[in-house]
Amino acid sequence: MLAKCYGSAVYGVNAYTIAIEVNVGQGTKFFMVGLPDSAVKESQQRVESVIKHLEFKMPRQKVIVNLAPADIRKEGSSYDLAIALCILSATDQIKVKNFEDYVIMGELSLDGYLSPIKGVLPIAIEARKQGFKGLILPKENEQEAAIVNNLEVFGVSHINEAIDFLEGKNNLQPLSVNTREIFMHNINHYEADFSNVQGQENIKRAMEIAAAGGHNLIMIGPPGAGKTMLAKRLASILPPLTLHEALETTKIHSVAGKLSKSSSLISNRPFRSPHHTISDVALVGGGGIPQPGEISLAHNGVLFLDELPEFKRTVLEVMRQPLEERRVTISRAKVSVDFPSNFMLVASMNPCPCGFYNHPEKECVCGPGIVQRYLNKVSGPLLDRIDLHVEVTPVSFDEMISNRKAESSSEIRERVIKAREVQSERFKDNEEIYSNAMMPPQMVKEVCHISDAGRTLLKTAMEKLRLSARAYDRILKVSRTIADLAESNEIKTEHLAEAIQFRSLDREGWAG
Repeated sequence: MLAKCYGSAVYGVNAYTIAIEVNVGQGTKFFMVGLPDSAVKESQQRVESVIKHLEFKMPRQKVIVNLAPADIRKEGSSYDLAIALCILSATDQIKVKNFEDYVIMGELSLDGYLSPIKGVLPIAIEARKQGFKGLILPKENEQEAAIVNNLEVFGVSHINEAIDFLEGKNNLQPLSVNTREIFMHNINHYEADFSNVQGQENIKRAMEIAAAGGHNLIMIGPPGAGKTMLAKRLASILPPLTLHEALETTKIHSVAGKLSKSSSLISNRPFRSPHHTISDVALVGGGGIPQPGEISLAHNGVLFLDELPEFKRTVLEVMRQPLEERRVTISRAKVSVDFPSNFMLVASMNPCPCGFYNHPEKECVCGPGIVQRYLNKVSGPLLDRIDLHVEVTPVSFDEMISNRKAESSSEIRERVIKAREVQSERFKDNEEIYSNAMMPPQMVKEVCHISDAGRTLLKTAMEKLRLSARAYDRILKVSRTIADLAESNEIKTEHLAEAIQFRSLDREGWAG
């Protein structure tokens, strides 16, 4: 006999409906077709063990399991539950009439209990889109799937629960979740806050500008100056995630299996800080079955690269295209997958190998040319995509013991949100652009008008400080953001002057 139910396969951050068909007929042996990988093929042993454990009979006839469409590769162990139920239905050991109403997913242990799977959120979204009544999956995944509205989600711990439900012997209650309530309850809950940071007012100002305009930022300073501590607080002053952004971010983490058991919806902007030994594939994504990398896990949030020159050059170079296009395309022989990667890049580095070049108190021990060679580890094209260069100096003892109350993240965020609202209005006719940092060169000329006095100041700065040509557009974009923070329609000379000081690494001779 023939039995048919439905599952789902995840590619990139999207899911596709898979039909699981089982035919039991004359002959011998077990066949699985439809481009299954090794993990899917191994389900035969798990399913057989479960069927025997439940005191059902594994058919000794010819069993054909077809995973359709047959031209899409299936991977993972999440088809176990559907295959087992189809085999039992095809051999008339269970009576199921409504297989077509549900998407069924789950990995089976040998005693019939279900283990959690990855990529549940895109599976649930696709199931609703395709008009399925509900989703049957492991109990541990039900919270994640239930944030999708208008879809009944049934979490089961053991295959017996799924059998009884499909046969109508028990009435499982679908899990109901108020997605907006969960989202609003956890929004903007950050452990690190700028109120705990004494001093470093110029760095805080640079981070406020970066957050307001979506600009990339690099901090240069000696060890112990607070670069990492400040970077960890940047996400706390970014505008809150919208519900759409939260769902998009959660999908990526769900596919990567990075979603914590206690969280069904990511409500805060992600902060990712990979170690400098990371490979290029781990950073941008890839693998035989393409998986998202760190730049996609940082989507809608912050990617922090500590000790930037210590990263392999090949790793840094693969970021150049995603920084511009805000997505990364992973191509394989039979599949091409797009992962979103709209993140803010924040980097930190020592000014030299010993760390004390330009230090106000300690002397640098690096020899002639060493500083320049160290800085040259970071390529010009990558620096070209970083708008703000900030020199970080150590906090003085007086500032550390000061009782002066520092500004909190929520106070800074209010100004950032106001500046972003101005930009939303400015770019309302262009869906691809929503912050000043995203403006193409032709738009910079239209939006960033400067007065004759400002033009003279900029010309003088470029000549006296010997700024490179690539600094010109960056200065205009940053000055536009500074003007937005000041609630000014015009870019004034003081806005340009502040933007000019954030181009340290463009100054010729900065490294001696």
